[in-house]
Amino acid sequence: MAALVLKNNHQYETMTKEKKTTRLRYDEGCLAAHALNLIGDRWALLVVRELMFSTKRFQMIRAGLPGITASVLTARLAQLADVGVVDHDERLGVYALTDAGRALLPVLEALCRWALVVPGHDPSRFISPSALMISMGVNLVPEVAKGKEALAGFDFDGEAFEMRLVSGELQTRAVSKPDTPFVLAGNGNQQAAAVYGKVPLPDLIAKGVVGVSGDISVAAEFLTCFELRRET
Repeated sequence: MAALVLKNNHQYETMTKEKKTTRLRYDEGCLAAHALNLIGDRWALLVVRELMFSTKRFQMIRAGLPGITASVLTARLAQLADVGVVDHDERLGVYALTDAGRALLPVLEALCRWALVVPGHDPSRFISPSALMISMGVNLVPEVAKGKEALAGFDFDGEAFEMRLVSGELQTRAVSKPDTPFVLAGNGNQQAAAVYGKVPLPDLIAKGVVGVSGDISVAAEFLTCFELRRET
């Protein structure tokens, strides 16, 4: 009898798991629909965004997603783990993207480019560090960056990055402490103002909007490589 109960429980768990992992939001053979079945729930791609450069603990992910509840974030992380996008190391209590998850970077970049051609973007709203790093890869001005080589640091008081410009391309990585000729300091919105705004960097520093350690002139030159180009 006990064996039968265990067998039935196993069958129920197996059926539940299969039902959970094969749930369809869109019952179509379209590849786009298939992708949305996996990563199309609300917040899912933004969770991926927050993990794009480094592993993070639950609360650190949540800090980059204002408005998300703990229960919703827990559900999204579980769903993304089920479909092989996120890996959860329960021993260390951290979440990381799998290869499939990191392969979504071009998708996030494409969404950023599309957002530049539609109205309504409000840059005064919250910008996470990871969001700014991704957007800078999208908004690099090729004709300005061509032939330049530079190494930049970004400190967000809890997250830090190094960004290398080589042959007109950006390479970004999360670090514990940037070792670069200059380090820009501030929150996501403050640093976005320095990257994309029209106010000169020395004026932003004087006003206390951002901080810069190291060579300010090198920092100002580096920031000329980025521009929000809004098409109308």
